[in-house]
Amino acid sequence: MTSATKDQLEARLHYPQGDALPEPGRTLVVAPGVKWIRMALPFALDHINLWLLRDTLDGREGWTVVDTCIARDEAKAQWEEIFANELEGLPVLRLVVTHMHPDHIGLAQWLCERWSTPDHDCRLWISGTDYHMARIGSRSTTGFGGDGAAAFFRAHGLLDPASLEKIRARAGYYPGLVPGVPSQYRRLMDGQVVDIGGHGWRCIAGYGHAPEHMALHCDALGLLISGDMVLPRISTNVSVYDVEPESDPLSQFLDSLERYLPLPPDTLVLPSHGKPFTGLHERIKQLQEHHDDRLAEVLEACAQRPHSAWEMIPVLFHRPLDLHQSTFAMGESVAHLHRLWFQGKLRRTQDVDGVWRFSAV
Repeated sequence: MTSATKDQLEARLHYPQGDALPEPGRTLVVAPGVKWIRMALPFALDHINLWLLRDTLDGREGWTVVDTCIARDEAKAQWEEIFANELEGLPVLRLVVTHMHPDHIGLAQWLCERWSTPDHDCRLWISGTDYHMARIGSRSTTGFGGDGAAAFFRAHGLLDPASLEKIRARAGYYPGLVPGVPSQYRRLMDGQVVDIGGHGWRCIAGYGHAPEHMALHCDALGLLISGDMVLPRISTNVSVYDVEPESDPLSQFLDSLERYLPLPPDTLVLPSHGKPFTGLHERIKQLQEHHDDRLAEVLEACAQRPHSAWEMIPVLFHRPLDLHQSTFAMGESVAHLHRLWFQGKLRRTQDVDGVWRFSAV
């Protein structure tokens, strides 16, 4: 997808806040009792949106925080500015985390400890699957680096020894961004309604991007905290990882998008990256068409000759990628191949070098 195409697609959405962004250490109000925080990330995806929701819990007045940023001193310092400037003298009562990726849960342990008191535990609320995956990941990286990831990438066509060694050396990637996870949590489940500040927020489970991602919809406020499931400008990363090497996450993701179609057309979407927007149904249509186009390109390429996932990357990504970006692209490449494989449109065979190659049926 070219930049111009992205601009044209984005023009079909509406941004009620215009070009306004929260300043570091400050917030913007996007709805009554809902504040928008934006924190920097040291990656190509250079920011994450976090949310403050005015709340009452167990008779206490305060705030619910949604998502945390990665664990690093700059983020902690920005949080301390938020605590000083934006909480109106009230405490943080609980933390809701949409899913287990580092930019969303990295500071969960610090934040919960920071706001727990002898008579009130600031509890983490998250899906059970993502909680346990985060606990495992904070102890030993899975999917992001180490020997298992290197072997998986090699099996899908990445044969360069130097690149594989760099992937093996990333065994501490996840723990480096998520050094710990709270030892206790409150489980969120699909369809559960959580009372936050007198409003019901319904959990909507999503799959494919994370093990059990939880978006939250508040009908009374007309808001959807979409996490990473629906983003306004970029397409959500959907990858196959070494711990589940025969998974079909793209089918799971596309099926999950259907869960948002019953929401009102004027819903204000609060995404984890990009700006709050309206046009949810239009954006879902764009994402569906985007993946349909990529799948057609994959099928056409595999009809010409067998492809490994590594060989498929230039078909799916029309820009230069460094190794870090290529590992994410590799996961997406396998995901597109696997959707067509599970649909019976591709077959896979393993060559003499142990590399999986996919060809049209």
